[in-house]
Amino acid sequence: MANREWFPHQEFDRFRRDFDDLLDRFLGGRGRRQTQGATQPALESFIESQQLVVRIDLPGINPDDIEVTADGGQLTIRGNRGAGHETKSRDFISREVSYGGFERSFRLPEGVDASTIKATYRGGVLELTAAVSAKPTGRKVPIESERDG
Repeated sequence: MANREWFPHQEFDRFRRDFDDLLDRFLGGRGRRQTQGATQPALESFIESQQLVVRIDLPGINPDDIEVTADGGQLTIRGNRGAGHETKSRDFISREVSYGGFERSFRLPEGVDASTIKATYRGGVLELTAAVSAKPTGRKVPIESERDG
């Protein structure tokens, strides 16, 4: 079995995200979460044809305002949706668009080669792809027992 480093703060972050997702579903959220004043855009990730694919919804955000980093097996996506300069006061009837900074981080799955990450931005969706080596395989370990006489 391979040794894996344990990062307690990442476990806490994962718990917080899971709890936020639960509250978001329970309270009828719309696929976006507000955490500490920052919006966390909806994200999906999957492995297809030996490639990791990560898609993150970022409509209306300039790609120049997005930063993607991979460091130590951690993928981080940061950005900012500026409110722009308003020249006159507005009386909003409804306002569901969130402005300000956002950040999403998660651990890359085993076998992902971070040096192959490519990013494209199309139709308000940032798509990241990276090569994945063969899937890690597990095995069932037989249990031997000594039988008394």
